[in-house]
Amino acid sequence: MKTISPIELQQILVAQPNVSVIDVRTPVEFAEVHVPQARSIPLDELSPGSLSLAKDQPVYLLCRSGQRATKAADKFAKEGFAQPIVVAGGTLAWLEANLPVTRGVTKVISLERQVRIVAGAIVFTGVLLAHFVNLHFIWLSGFVGAGLVFAGITDFCGMGLLLARMPWNRRV
Repeated sequence: MKTISPIELQQILVAQPNVSVIDVRTPVEFAEVHVPQARSIPLDELSPGSLSLAKDQPVYLLCRSGQRATKAADKFAKEGFAQPIVVAGGTLAWLEANLPVTRGVTKVISLERQVRIVAGAIVFTGVLLAHFVNLHFIWLSGFVGAGLVFAGITDFCGMGLLLARMPWNRRV
């Protein structure tokens, strides 16, 4: 998997403003802040073959931190694109490098934080239900814990994919 730093991409964009830059975050995340030349195509809607892009040209991919962009690069590679390139560190690294961005008025809780909030709420609810209602509810907390371990090992987060489809992550 080829990566590029945000500063290197900015230099390329100055020289070649029409290169393909795809941001695979949710529409709401994109609306909050994004690289000016980036095009928003959420990861769960991304179908590289349906895009009118040359398969032999570089396609620069970014998300919040780089994980979703890596998955997008895999999709591009599987569909025969020769140069899917992940922007290392994603939008967070772009912001940290003080590079130009387009900011919207929307403030959003990142998908990663949403996963932590929902997972924590379910675990806490499971503990309360186990203590006050029935001890078997402890399995709810265990299930979420197992899901988090699975997500950490495989880098696949089903809860994150589900949350990305929620209406509050869709509207712009």
